[in-house]
Amino acid sequence: MALQRPYDALIIGSGQAGTPLASAFAKAGQKVVLIESTHIAGCCVNEGCTPTKTLITSGRVAHLTQRGPDYGIHTSKENETNQVLVDMKKVRQRKRDIVESFRGGSEKRLKDAGVEVLMGKAGFVSPTTVHVVTGGGQGSEKILTAKNIFINVGERPATPSLQGIKKLSKERVLDSTSIQELDAVPEKLVVIGGGYVGVEFAQLFGRLGSTVTVLQRAKQLLPREDQEVAQALKEILEDEGVVIKLESEAVGVDSVSENGSFTLSVKHAGAEQQIEGTHILFAAGRVPNTESLNLEAAGIETNARGYIVANEFLQTTAGHVYVLGDVKGPPAFTHISYDDFRIIKANLLPESPEAPKLGTTGRLVPYVVYTDPQLGHVGLHEHEARKQFPEKNIKTAKMPMAWVARALETDESKGLMKAVVDGDSGEILGFTCLGIEGGEVMAVVQMAIMGGVRYQKLQDAVWAHPSLAESLNNLWGFLE
Repeated sequence: MALQRPYDALIIGSGQAGTPLASAFAKAGQKVVLIESTHIAGCCVNEGCTPTKTLITSGRVAHLTQRGPDYGIHTSKENETNQVLVDMKKVRQRKRDIVESFRGGSEKRLKDAGVEVLMGKAGFVSPTTVHVVTGGGQGSEKILTAKNIFINVGERPATPSLQGIKKLSKERVLDSTSIQELDAVPEKLVVIGGGYVGVEFAQLFGRLGSTVTVLQRAKQLLPREDQEVAQALKEILEDEGVVIKLESEAVGVDSVSENGSFTLSVKHAGAEQQIEGTHILFAAGRVPNTESLNLEAAGIETNARGYIVANEFLQTTAGHVYVLGDVKGPPAFTHISYDDFRIIKANLLPESPEAPKLGTTGRLVPYVVYTDPQLGHVGLHEHEARKQFPEKNIKTAKMPMAWVARALETDESKGLMKAVVDGDSGEILGFTCLGIEGGEVMAVVQMAIMGGVRYQKLQDAVWAHPSLAESLNNLWGFLE
């Protein structure tokens, strides 16, 4: 294997940080190579945000179609029950088409920038040297060296671990990737895990026609959220027919029938019970894609869970090796990965020599759970604020979405808003909106937090009527 001329930048993984970073370095006149093992554009475009939110939109259309009579809309006089027929193959194809379009855009961006792309698997030989095997392990091998190396390889669903799981056919044992490729709606879906991924898929397939049961070990769904928010989401899902069992744990698969359905033993409320299912979704964990990188050869440290250790400037213990995105550990959000790209670009391709160095310390991280209604959050939760600032006069304001005029007009008034503030200074410490377009309402408050705007300014603002944002006139009146 011949040693090639050194690259300026070698990027492993083409996720939401890797692809734009490769393009930025190439446009700056540097020699760049991007190594990708599976498909261009990473998890977000191929298995994460883009396909799941596309599927969730189909679920929302099915839900609204069923709710037509609530608005005085009927599909036909003969169909007063308004049963919805779901063409899962069409739902899946729509998802595939959008993913292909997005992926094609990323591929074109790399090509236009002049990035060299190698499809293969990479492993470190030294802090500046990488061994690459192309062609699915059957192709050529290359040794590449680079001035700077960037790791953006992401995570994957954890391997299912459950007694008797091998009794089931592989088509019935699902993760967050494989469930998106179903060509028929599962009759009875059991979801293991009540986190962000679990609740999104539970609601989606319930709306498409599955009987859904969620098993959650914790005392509430979405353990990071404040209790009343998690409880409100639980009630919303239950109103749609999703069965949720908290403080429950799957013990094992007891029996499998000839048609493939199964009986699952579950520990719940101190006793063991059985539930029936046809498919099981494991949505309770992800693992970093680090085991094949041979990180030890580069002196790159990982933590106990296999995530790469980095400082606030995203440097690993190897110095000129940087890490971006999910592979460095939570929070595992696409927008974090993209912001990592922004930090690296600003520090290594500065617009001017005097530009300040950027880091991750103190950055404000919003997120949205794409249930319907959405759960948008930014800043601190109440329990976090009280723990972090015991000296502050912490106050909270809670208001149901049923008191928001725009939500009532659209007949989508489930959920609530919650704000956390410093009662003395008026500083907004955190905000949650579980409600129609919760992510967009959250973004309004995020802008206020970023600008140091006190809650009183939002309370006194003139908002357009009728809008969801005008609820920010009234929310603060409930501070206590």
